[in-house]
Amino acid sequence: MMTTADIIRKVRELEIKSRKLSNDLFKGEYHSAFKGRGMSFKEVREYQPGDDIRFIDWNVSARFSHPFSKVFEEERELTVLLLVDVSSSALFGTHAQRKKDVITEVAAVLTFSAINNNDKVGVIFFSDKVEKYVPPRKGRQHALYIVREMLTASPQRKGTRITEAVRYLNNSCKQKSIAFLLSDFLDESYEDALRVASSKHDLIGIKAYDRMDMILPDVGLLEVEDAETGSVAYVDTSSPFVRKEYEEQFHRYNDECKQIFLRAGSDLLHIGTGEDYVKVLQKFFAHRNRR
Repeated sequence: MMTTADIIRKVRELEIKSRKLSNDLFKGEYHSAFKGRGMSFKEVREYQPGDDIRFIDWNVSARFSHPFSKVFEEERELTVLLLVDVSSSALFGTHAQRKKDVITEVAAVLTFSAINNNDKVGVIFFSDKVEKYVPPRKGRQHALYIVREMLTASPQRKGTRITEAVRYLNNSCKQKSIAFLLSDFLDESYEDALRVASSKHDLIGIKAYDRMDMILPDVGLLEVEDAETGSVAYVDTSSPFVRKEYEEQFHRYNDECKQIFLRAGSDLLHIGTGEDYVKVLQKFFAHRNRR
């Protein structure tokens, strides 16, 4: 259990790290990776060869007996929604970090990147139900509040139900938003809800995983407990067949997640505990900018 002093220190650490990353590495990439809601009128100027004749301002042109064109600019203000998995399975981690720590750091970086771009940010915390909703707002204090909530989240339930969070997104946010879904995706039957959300919002999945989710150590008979259901099982990790089947099952499930997002027309990123998530995010932003 974190003390108040621990929380304040951790919030400050995440703010410094996230603001540095969003200022030094992601400011340009984030700004250009996501498009605004539309175009707004900026000014009129003298007509130039190549201007679209549909944008000629006939009233101004008549007044000055010379053609003038309307100039528009993209509306940059965006609404960013973070859907953050706070289920018990996110507490697992064997490589310097838990999956929850990865999710929290990435969410903090995205929060400060949005705030630095003068965008609104909100959060939907979910387990197998929506645990808490923080409506989108601007400003540093709001960003710090979000980070504190992520660090101190105490869910009432242990399970994971992605459909509940995605449906809540559709119902609570009427305008098109940038939605980041951060989870280990240990769930099923969420494809339909994801497809509906992706048709309305720009939705990006970020899948956190631990090395032991993929590879079992050879340590003999191992007692394992499902963090969400409490069920206990024994696994013979000394068996090469068991270890091979375990790893293949992880890759099959990963491929299934990729296909679900692909069919929904959305992106899915994979970030492991202890991995340099900065490189993953930079690669994603660069890819978005080339589209």
